[in-house]
Amino acid sequence: MEDIRIEEHYIQVFIRINELLKQDDDRLITVAIDGMSGSGKSFLSCLLADRYECNVFHMDDYFLPLEMRAEKRLDEPGGNVHYERVKEEVLNPLRENRPVICRAYSCGDWKYSEPRIIEAKRLNIIEGSYSMHPYLREAYDLSVFLEIEKEEQIRRIILRDPDRSVQPFINRWIPLENKYFNELNIRSYCDIVLDTTAF
Repeated sequence: MEDIRIEEHYIQVFIRINELLKQDDDRLITVAIDGMSGSGKSFLSCLLADRYECNVFHMDDYFLPLEMRAEKRLDEPGGNVHYERVKEEVLNPLRENRPVICRAYSCGDWKYSEPRIIEAKRLNIIEGSYSMHPYLREAYDLSVFLEIEKEEQIRRIILRDPDRSVQPFINRWIPLENKYFNELNIRSYCDIVLDTTAF
């Protein structure tokens, strides 16, 4: 019963995905889940993966590599993510119904993981802040934006990893996200906007 109550919060998302999947063609469906830290993007993508057995690709695997971190690039709203690689290595193959060669980039180690081959599925989710960057947004069949009140956002970030300092989020990551959301007006380009504060 608890799972059913949780899914009710996201009923708009399930309805829209069901509608897309009922279309009488073989075209792959690609969905973006963008939004604020702590708003439940990863949680929603897990719900969708359980329901539809779809692929989930994480924007956290596509942060900007060290050699591209020039001042001009980092001044761009959303410039701290390697959006070109997301398009080339994930979205373009999905559009062409080809396997995705996934190479996660670790900011801590400044290196790429070993490549993994992921077969395209009927439904594919791109999850994470910056997934609705203007360079990427035309690739999606559906886009979702999750928002949350600031106090609850901080509470969830602390709860998610109690041993990790929340200060990098407050001082760096949240301001970078907010710059991207506000300057590129991301919320207005999304098909569904949900406030998850009370979820």
